Amino acid sequence: MATLVAGTSLLRQARLAQVLTLAWMCVELGVALGAGIMARSVALTAFGIDSGIELFTAAVVLRRLLQRTPSEERGELTAGERRASRLVGYGLYALVVYIVVSAAGSLVLQIKPDASPAGLTLTILALPVMAFLWKWRIGLADRDRLGSPALRGDAACSLVCLYLAGTTLAGLLLNQLFGFWWADPIAGLVLVWWIRGEANEALDAGRSSTRPEGN
Repeated sequence: MATLVAGTSLLRQARLAQVLTLAWMCVELGVALGAGIMARSVALTAFGIDSGIELFTAAVVLRRLLQRTPSEERGELTAGERRASRLVGYGLYALVVYIVVSAAGSLVLQIKPDASPAGLTLTILALPVMAFLWKWRIGLADRDRLGSPALRGDAACSLVCLYLAGTTLAGLLLNQLFGFWWADPIAGLVLVWWIRGEANEALDAGRSSTRPEGN
């Protein structure tokens, strides 16, 4: 009985964590994409698109958590989760192509992005917010607690988002403070490293068969 009550409490926490993640991803998507397009910022626009993809993954995991019961077997990926992982992987690779083409075009044509106070504010706020969401959800996903590989994978996206926010912030600051316009597209290209790793992990999860975590 005590185990069942503990499982119910953990599920409620995980669902709340996912709802808060969805809310923040909506903020990131709207502000970063809008500010990035207005400022002609490759890095900020890419950050916004990545937030949209992570919004999708967070919704998939929340749906899974809402369907799950406290007594359900741990450590399994459903067919729907694997399919969603593949879609995320393909979407992230499409984002990589967008970044490379846009950054190359900006460097060759010397398209100078404008300063973006909204983008700066967003990326500064994203650092503590994503750090908190990552630590909270990775703890809940531990195999000794919920044992959810889907939640663990989505929590890992928060860590990548943390890296993306830091890189984007660096590019925006260099452009706004010192006029290093090329720092923005270069920051966009640096994002490719993190996003490519995230894409590979998503595709690997999508190809793997359903199996207990840790096997």
